[in-house]
Amino acid sequence: MEERDAVFWDRELSGFGVRVYPSGAKVYVVQTRANGKSRRFTIGRHGLVSAEQARRKAAVVIASIKAGEEPGRNGAASTTATGPSLAEVAERYMREHVAVRCKPATARGYRHALDKVLLPAFGSVPLGRIGRDQVAALHYRLHKTPSMANRGVETLSRLFYMAEAWGVAPEGGNPCRFVKKYPDRSCERFLSEQEFRRLGSVLSELEAEGKVSASAVAAFRLLMLTGCRRNEILTLRWEDVDLDAGELRLRDAKTGARSVALSPAARKVLATLPRSLDNPWVIAGPRLGKRLSSLNGRWLVVRARAGLEDVRIHDLRHSFASRALALGESLTMIGKLLGHRKVQTTARYAHLARESVKTSAARVADSIAADMAKLSTESGGGGRWRPLSVGTITR
Repeated sequence: MEERDAVFWDRELSGFGVRVYPSGAKVYVVQTRANGKSRRFTIGRHGLVSAEQARRKAAVVIASIKAGEEPGRNGAASTTATGPSLAEVAERYMREHVAVRCKPATARGYRHALDKVLLPAFGSVPLGRIGRDQVAALHYRLHKTPSMANRGVETLSRLFYMAEAWGVAPEGGNPCRFVKKYPDRSCERFLSEQEFRRLGSVLSELEAEGKVSASAVAAFRLLMLTGCRRNEILTLRWEDVDLDAGELRLRDAKTGARSVALSPAARKVLATLPRSLDNPWVIAGPRLGKRLSSLNGRWLVVRARAGLEDVRIHDLRHSFASRALALGESLTMIGKLLGHRKVQTTARYAHLARESVKTSAARVADSIAADMAKLSTESGGGGRWRPLSVGTITR
């Protein structure tokens, strides 16, 4: 690899060439003279702009310079000096990266951020003209919806990194690097013992009354008993259930294939569900051969009856983790139970772990203090400690 960039000039159009950087990135350029001064402009990045397209644009730029016009002040030349637009890069990103490497839910998230935030703001803007000030201004305009603001900047950052890898954006030119995200306002909710009991009772009542189907009730119970994600339960097939081994084999979970251990209570829920040769899904829907596609409407009914209006379906997963911590499980073990791929994801429960440690420490200390108080009483010391004699110390 060359240590310096080099320019290779076109033999057909004088002043048109391609600059090759040490990294391998290629940029089409124009160099010509006007009013006795040498002028050089960037046409576009190789990859999104073909050689023939760049040659035609270069001819327009050269002609405008010879006519005494300044490139960038009219529509034809303004886009030539700054590369492809954000919309062009975004569509390539969705087509070549997201569609190939990401799961459908992730792809929908990117599509939503593009359609609602990035394309309205920067869709027609050439990538090279999007700077830190513009990104920070967009981020601030969305400060009343911090989650959307952060997601927009995160998506834009990923676009720039991918564009850099493709050679259609300058290296190290990501304008999102120094935009500080808004704090994540956690709205996690953890069910207490009494709330778990009430929720279990309500599920039984609604199923008996026919207001919530047996499949939906089973789904809610499995979510509480396994800590699985909603779609991991909704898309569960009978072929992925091994009651003898006591596990679920999730082939396409969010973080990749994984196994989920089944407790006796979870196995009992699965064992009571009817199986049909015409339906491979565990959580069967009302239509023949189809699965239940959503739990949202049914959850509204359940939580209203249980008086848990502030509890989301995903909070059942959080509550599973909370109960595990209360029972003394480590964050590492909880990460395995929940199928977390990164330690940082499980670290969100660290504050609960600290509370569990404090509770345990208080319980141990209270037990010791009770023994010490008993010793003081038995010694007849009137509440004062009686020192042990040297002779009582053994090694």
